[in-house]
Parts: sequence; C-alpha cells; structure tokens
Amino acid sequence: MNRLPATGWRGKLLHVDLGEGTARIEEIPREFLLRYLGGRGLGVRLLRETYALDPFHPSMPLIFAVGPLCGTAAPTAARLAAVSRSPLTGTVYDCSAGGRFAHRLKAAGFDALRIVGRSPRPVALAVTPEGAETLPAGDLWGKTVGETVRALEGRGSVAAIGPAGENRVLFACIMMGEGNAIGRGGLGAVMGGKNLKAVVVNGDRAVAVADPSRFDRARQDVMRLFRASPVIFGELGIAEFGTPALVDLMRQRRMAPTENFRRTVFEGSGNYSGPAIRKAYGSKKDGCFGCPIQCKKSTPDGMHLPEYETVSHFGALNGIDDLHAIVRSNALCNELGMDTISAAATLAAWGEGRGRFPVAEEVDRLVADIGYRRGEGDLLAQGSRRVAEAMGNPDLSMSVKSLELPAYDPRGAYGMALAYCTSNRGGCHLRAYPISHEILRKPVATDRFSFSGKARIIKIAEDANAAVDSLVACKFSFFGATLEEYAELLSATTGEEYGPQSLKEIGERIYLTERFYNCANGFDAGDDRLPARFFREPGSGGEGIEIPPIDEKRFEEELGKYYRIRGLTPQGTFSDPGFLEKLP
Repeated sequence: MNRLPATGWRGKLLHVDLGEGTARIEEIPREFLLRYLGGRGLGVRLLRETYALDPFHPSMPLIFAVGPLCGTAAPTAARLAAVSRSPLTGTVYDCSAGGRFAHRLKAAGFDALRIVGRSPRPVALAVTPEGAETLPAGDLWGKTVGETVRALEGRGSVAAIGPAGENRVLFACIMMGEGNAIGRGGLGAVMGGKNLKAVVVNGDRAVAVADPSRFDRARQDVMRLFRASPVIFGELGIAEFGTPALVDLMRQRRMAPTENFRRTVFEGSGNYSGPAIRKAYGSKKDGCFGCPIQCKKSTPDGMHLPEYETVSHFGALNGIDDLHAIVRSNALCNELGMDTISAAATLAAWGEGRGRFPVAEEVDRLVADIGYRRGEGDLLAQGSRRVAEAMGNPDLSMSVKSLELPAYDPRGAYGMALAYCTSNRGGCHLRAYPISHEILRKPVATDRFSFSGKARIIKIAEDANAAVDSLVACKFSFFGATLEEYAELLSATTGEEYGPQSLKEIGERIYLTERFYNCANGFDAGDDRLPARFFREPGSGGEGIEIPPIDEKRFEEELGKYYRIRGLTPQGTFSDPGFLEKLP
C-alpha cells in the first residue's frame, strides 16, 4: 500500500542537524510525494511542525527539495526549491533556482535535504549518496561567493552564501555555483544563521522513467510548443536577448517603475535594453543546466549579465542610466550574495526619503556597505520597510508583506496589482504570473486596466504555478507549453496518472497550506495591501496611454471576491481552525 513508485521520486530525505553534528537518511511518506510532488510543495509540507518558529531559531529547517522530473530529460526541470521562513517578511518562503546542484542532489539519491541546528563554528556540508559530512569552513568565512565556489567545486556542485548571508542581511541570497540565485526573501541569512557557508553535493545515480515512449512523445510536444512561442524563440526574444528584452516592452506599456515608483517611464531605459547589453558586452547565450531556452546571458569570458528586474531596478528605479554601473552592481550583489531586487528597491526608498537618489558612482560603495553591514549599510541591510519606518515615512517602502515589488508597476496591470497582494510570500510577480495575459499579448490587452474577473484568474494561476514550482519547472516553459504537456511528462516518468486538473488541485492544497501557516503566524487581510502611492498618484501617461491611480474601492471589492473564491473569511483567514489537520 505504501510502496514508493520505482521511478521519478527517490523517496529519500537527508536530515542534517548541524548543532548535533549528525545526519540520517529518512523515508519520505509516499502520500507526501503523490500529493505535494516535490520542490515547493514537498518543502512546505515538511515545514508543518516548525512553521511558527522564528526564521533564525536553530530548529527552523532550511530545506532543499527537487521535483519528480529532475534528473530526466524533461525541459527546464533541473531545478530545486529552497523552503524555510523568511527573515525579511516573516512569511513561509520558497525560492527556486536551476543548475547542476539540483541534478546532483537527485543523482545522490535524495528528493530533499533538510538542515536544522546551528553549527558552533563555520562549516560546509558535503552530500554524497552515503549521507553527509561537515567540513571546517573557518577559512572560507568572509570570502565571496566566487571564492567559496572555487574552493569547493572539486567536490561537486556548490550552493554558497557570501558575506551578506554571514552578516544576516535580511535579503541575502543562496548562490548556486553556476551563477543562479535562490534570490528573494533572505534564505541566505537563514543559512548564515546556521553558520553554514556552503553545501556541496555529488552523485551519479540515474533516474528511471516508467514509460520511455510516452515520455519522449510528451517531450517532443513541449519542444514543439517552445519553438512556436513568440515569447521564447519569437519576436520578443527571451532566448535571444534574455529577460532584458522586457525593458523596451515595459517602456511601451508605460509601466516601468521609475524613481521609487513615482513615475512609470524612464527616458534612459534604452541604455540597458536587451539589444544595448548585447552590443556593449557581446553577450552569449547561457542558462540553467540542460535547459533548451538558455535565457540567461553572459560575457564571452563568463561573467553573468543582469536580468530584467536587476537592470530596471538598479536603472530606472534609482534614476540611473549607466549600463556599466548597473552591470557592476549586479556582479557585486552576486559576489556578496544579495537579492538585486530588494537591494536596489531599498536604495530607492532610502533615496526618496533623503531627497536624493544615489548616483551611479555611489552604488558600488553602498552595495558593499550593505553586504558587510557598515555605516549606512547596517540600516539598509534590513530592507525597505524597516528603512522607511526608521526614516519616519513608512509609505516610502514599495513592498507587500515587506517584500519589495519587482519591475512591473501595478497601475499598468490590475491582475498584477491583485497578485502582489495575494501572494503568500509577499510582493512577487511569480506566484500568479499574469504577465502573459496582461503584458505580453499583442495587441495589448485592454483589460489590463480592469479588475473584472481578475480574482478568479489570479486564484487559478496561483494554483497552477504552485504545481509548476513543485514539479519543479521554469515559469518560462509556460510561455509555450501548458500543464497538460507537463502532466504527461509527470505521468510518463512516475507511472502515476496526472492531468491538468489534478495538478491544479495539488497546487491549491499547497497554496492554502502556506496561507494557513501565515495566518497562524499573524497575517491577515491587513497585510494584503498595496502601498498607498498606487491608489493616490498616477503613473506617467502619454503616447495615447493614461496610467491613472488604482481605484481603491474597486481593488477592495475584487480582493473580497478573491477571499470568497478561496473559501476564506472577509479578513482573509480560515474559518476552520482545524483546516491543516484535514490535509494529508
């Protein structure tokens, strides 16, 4: 009855207690895998006994979890999710990244790595199919991410923190050795709080597929849809120019956050567009391990170039049009191990508060001061909400649940406005990801300035994306493929039958579990709020497009409708206190 599937999942978890210096291999209940898949869902389920702990409590787990498609030839599935509780937001938190680390964790024989405890001294953790051992890392403490990776990569794939994680910067990253980031929410600070400098993993065990012929057909369908997608390989050019291809599009939509969201058009944005970056740096295609899209871009000598959110926030959000300064800021954040979105947004809130945004020549010093918590950087390391409160003007923080908003102004896309607020992890575009519906369509969607029907659209999208994050697959795949094709890949891999509807039901279970954790930790409708600026101030109209303030009454009506669709109370909470006990 409880026999694990022979394919797809490993059915094993490696539990490490850094305080005790112990490691053990545990069985993962079959029901967890069938009903939560892996990645985000499995990590959230494994938090059930500890979600109320402080993020820096030694017993708060830091979980790395792969999905059932990892290790197969399923496109964009060589990814993992890191799951814990965010020190920046206080919410339950997951963040995903691609790279060889996920592939090798699966090849080591594990679906998840759960780390608890706090080491009495800095250590690195080496994971192999036999288990784990801790390695002294005192000589690596204080080193940059690049220095740490180079010191350890002979043992396998590395996930490391930089000085920002060591110093508990609240938006510190965990950086993968190939340059991918577990970026948002400060999970690098959680890792630093455990005195854990790095995790290195190696393994060579192949993943079996239950029905290879069915799998190959499903994979061919996915690749056909990728090739037909105008977003992936077509005119928008994500494969060609990377995500900075969105710079010009956001300028055209007049929804590029500028000067801490005071305006929505930045005249200098052409200096850091996708074509401008390629011209200046001769960028080449790069990307996650095994990914056919290769949306990331690097210089010919291998330096990773910034993505859309980074160029926009170190650019327009701070009023900077110097591409080389933006690229330096990105590289420094990567070496120190910091989320570029929160770092740049915090600088913008601080800049507005003091009456002057930082100029390009100042940014490197400010970023370094944040990473090392020196001088002004000690306050800035706490994120924009705490900075704005310390300055006596909380409205300066352009965040939801303390998570800084990304580079899509909500006044230009009302589904995005709602999605920022209903996201369980805070102001994030990736939970519902309404970009394709509201922003990428041609002709431009006229209903981007309407809330009509958005509550249901966002609810369905959140459920679907929770499943995607648990498979674990890349969001960009779904600019071409759908849950139907990925359900086929999953069924062919595991031998268990899944379809789009069953995946959405799994996603709903995951979303509601996260929401319950947050509500139990004190979150409610009062936290599902946009900054007041968006209801009071217009964006930058022109070129036949007006960007009015959001109608607050209409927003509240649609948010209330969302709660009803979700089965929540008008306060955004659960009427049944025993909800969690009814879930597997």
